[in-house]
Amino acid sequence: MHELGIVFYIIRDVKKAALENGVEHVRAVVMNIGEVSTVVPDYLTDCWRWAADKEDMLRGCDLRCNIIPARTVCHSCNEEYPTVRFGRKCPHCGSDDTVLLCGNEVEIKEIEV
Repeated sequence: MHELGIVFYIIRDVKKAALENGVEHVRAVVMNIGEVSTVVPDYLTDCWRWAADKEDMLRGCDLRCNIIPARTVCHSCNEEYPTVRFGRKCPHCGSDDTVLLCGNEVEIKEIEV
């Protein structure tokens, strides 16, 4: 479970941003999590609750996850398609000359104070 390690990085970055802006308590953190990022949102929120409550600034702070659908583009026909449903092979032309456009994000979107 690498989600705990990710939570420690989130906490570090949130605390840094809060301190730089004179914030004493953070109410919520909103994350963008790509559906092919290998991060399991339920595990992330479980780890968050355990770790955040150990920090005065984050005690009781919620972690909300937006799931970003994975989309791929085909270089052969320039069509986009849902990655999880079709994988690397383009459903439009059958080419495997494809690139993931989005869906592997793990990023802080918002910090609510």
